Amino acid sequence: MRTAARLVAVFVFALAASAAAQEKQQEKPPIDPTPPGSLNPEPLPPLEHPNAATPAKEFFARKPTPFPGPGRSIGGYSDGCLAGAAPLPVNGPSWQVMRLSRNRNWGNPHLVRFIERFANNAKKVGWNGLLVGDMSQPRGGPMISGHTSHQVGLDADIWFTPMPNHVQNREEREFTSATNIVAADLLDVDPQIWTPTYTALIRTAAKDPAVTRIFVNAAIKKALCREAGSDRDWLQKVRPWYGHAEHFHVRIGCPADSPECKPQSPPEENDGCGHELDYWFKESTLHPPPPLFPPKPKPPLTLAGLPPTCKSIVQAP
Repeated sequence: MRTAARLVAVFVFALAASAAAQEKQQEKPPIDPTPPGSLNPEPLPPLEHPNAATPAKEFFARKPTPFPGPGRSIGGYSDGCLAGAAPLPVNGPSWQVMRLSRNRNWGNPHLVRFIERFANNAKKVGWNGLLVGDMSQPRGGPMISGHTSHQVGLDADIWFTPMPNHVQNREEREFTSATNIVAADLLDVDPQIWTPTYTALIRTAAKDPAVTRIFVNAAIKKALCREAGSDRDWLQKVRPWYGHAEHFHVRIGCPADSPECKPQSPPEENDGCGHELDYWFKESTLHPPPPLFPPKPKPPLTLAGLPPTCKSIVQAP
């Protein structure tokens, strides 16, 4: 009798575990959450005893204003800084800036002009207007949270949520969540949300000559490959990357008037829709097992790891 009772208990437990797993599978995973902002952001306290080992992000995060002069992107997208940054106006005819408390609506003037141009062109394909997330800090450089890149004022996050038909108040901008358009199983886009307008939106950005890369979730890349039709050249710029289910990351190239900018290597000359996309849908990629041994944390980037010009820029008043 005890053996039978144990078997029944194991069977019931297995059923419950299976039901819980199915329920969890049906929930939308927070693979790319957009953190909320703040209505009353507190300034960071002054650094105590900064030295050569102090992470560079601590210096750049404490600079609320840009370095004066003409716009210049210096160094690489993940190891550089920005001089002469221009702010994207928080309200435009076809865009609105989100998370104002983060003070990350700064960029090289070329990036600001691209966003204004892209916002107008997106209207023409049926997108109501852009919600713009993080661009760069006032002096670029590493951020204290959220990104490895976005350091030279040439990157911008565009939400997969169209602009509403009203000017949002501060609370809406700080606490509204972006739209996750990836299905719960991570294998494709969510058919309840996805429309061909998303393809038109990303195509519009990719066709702009200034754009060199667009990063999206692999499920979104899969949908774009399926819907692109015969016009496929623009797909070369659109590359899959982790997260990016709630926004897409647009990167423009080094401007001619930024000689210290370090360009990224060009993308491979194909549409990216072949076997290279298969990697992103392997079980080991979608649900990687925990490592046997925790990896050593990567040491933070210091000012010594940035171009010398960046030290002068972040230490200036």
